[in-house]
Amino acid sequence: MSTEKRYSTYSEHELKQEIAQLKEKSRKAEALGIVNEFAVLERKAIMAEAYLLNPKDFNKGEVYAIKNDPGVYFKIDYLNGVFAWGYRLGGERQLEALPISLLDNAKGGKA
Repeated sequence: MSTEKRYSTYSEHELKQEIAQLKEKSRKAEALGIVNEFAVLERKAIMAEAYLLNPKDFNKGEVYAIKNDPGVYFKIDYLNGVFAWGYRLGGERQLEALPISLLDNAKGGKA
């Protein structure tokens, strides 16, 4: 039985290597038309990228654009590790968690 290492225990170098490998595998899966595998690999890369960011760079009460989802914004209620918990603006106020790597830190602001 193999034990998988958690991204939280990876060094920065290991995370960057893992992200590169996941992105290459996802490109191959996309080229072969394996949609499910592509989606899983993309999500894993997003999670690994979150561990390269500092959660302290994201603030409670601020609004961030969601990467790869133009015109959609997310207001942070609180942070737990590399996850921002909050609500998408303009929709139903349904609490959800997003990895901080999905939030565009350049577009912050108070709501």
